[in-house]
Amino acid sequence: MASPYFRHHRSVITRSGDQHFASSLRSKLTSRRSNVWPVSCVAVKVEEKEEDAKVVEQRPSSAPLATGNVYFRLLRSAEHGHLSTDLKLAPSSCAPPGDCQPERETLASSPRSRSRTRLKVEYDQHEGAEHWEPPEWKKQWGYLREMRSGRNAPVDNMGAEKCYDSQAPAHVGVLSFQSLHNCSKTFMRFLLLATLLVQVRRFQVLVSLMLSSQTKDQVTAAAMEKLRAHGCTVENILTTDDAALENLIYPVGFWRTKVKYLKQTSAMLQKDFAGDIPDSVQGLIGLPGIGPKMAHLAMDIAWDQVSGIGVDTHVHRISNRLGWLKKPSKNAEETRKALEEWLPRELWSEINWLLVGFGQRVCLPVHPLCSVCLNQYSCPSAHKTSPTKRPKAGAPLAPDPASSFTTKTEQSILKDERMKKEPLASLVCPTAQRRLRK
Repeated sequence: MASPYFRHHRSVITRSGDQHFASSLRSKLTSRRSNVWPVSCVAVKVEEKEEDAKVVEQRPSSAPLATGNVYFRLLRSAEHGHLSTDLKLAPSSCAPPGDCQPERETLASSPRSRSRTRLKVEYDQHEGAEHWEPPEWKKQWGYLREMRSGRNAPVDNMGAEKCYDSQAPAHVGVLSFQSLHNCSKTFMRFLLLATLLVQVRRFQVLVSLMLSSQTKDQVTAAAMEKLRAHGCTVENILTTDDAALENLIYPVGFWRTKVKYLKQTSAMLQKDFAGDIPDSVQGLIGLPGIGPKMAHLAMDIAWDQVSGIGVDTHVHRISNRLGWLKKPSKNAEETRKALEEWLPRELWSEINWLLVGFGQRVCLPVHPLCSVCLNQYSCPSAHKTSPTKRPKAGAPLAPDPASSFTTKTEQSILKDERMKKEPLASLVCPTAQRRLRK
């Protein structure tokens, strides 16, 4: 036939002389005309080849058919005794059969186009990736807790959690409007006073974190004690001149720069936050002199919310020494991101307290005391820069005799296998203990 829709093909089904087949096909197609046409308008072409069969999906066409309805042409083809399978139908979504337009796909005549196309499956690079974690971190974590159980480091007595006014409440409960309406004036005054004290407590936590940068805890605690005696509130900081503030916080590191940051931060808190500190990491980082470490620690201590790991110089140094990172990090922010990838979230609040005190007492920046560390046999950096012998009692680098841990013995070695099977002990971080008491 001259029509491209009924060109002869290798596999053609001929029904010569079968009038009963044509009449039955006519009745079936005629009955289907009264039904609702399908919504999707997709042209499908079935081609039978000697090698394989292929189904090709084409785009719908809305052009009218010039030569008439293709279904009646199919009937006429059946009446003549042959039915071609090289046919493709493209009914529209809502139009009658007469408005449907078949489409023809031009097949490439090259042998390569007729070959079977291979399906290439690509997977996401993160899908199926194994979760990395240090091989012996649970055992090392248990030993760190054992060595920190004495709470004899400066951070235990002079850290940011110890520098605010202890008489200020940690939280003030939220009351409904009806309960406030029924409250007496005395109780309302008490509630307002408690709310102000909570704001003062949070502000003092933020100030102690700002002063602790590049400063030892002993110096920070002394400066905070003088500030609290003077009045460590947003209003007092703004009304105090720079020279007086410099005398109060001296000799903390970069004390002149920190006085400028204290004034700018207090002004922003009074203007934008009604005298309170922001309750988000982004808001805290927007304050002058506040970095990611201070923001995460302020969220944990002041707001009692774990938003991330506070990484200072001790956490950065010890994490690299213990091999707790996939690759050595160059700064504290890289260390924080690497630790948060594998460390369970319930331990994010404890790791700062754990490693800071351990770095102040044992894993010193210069000449760490590896001989008294319980992790000396599993630490990849052990005895590389440490003294060859255990310091004598009374020496500047000697550990405290009242410390609750000793050199790793054979008895502690036998505990290794038990610690691999047993879960981690209860949290010993002060913030975690305060959270459990509620």
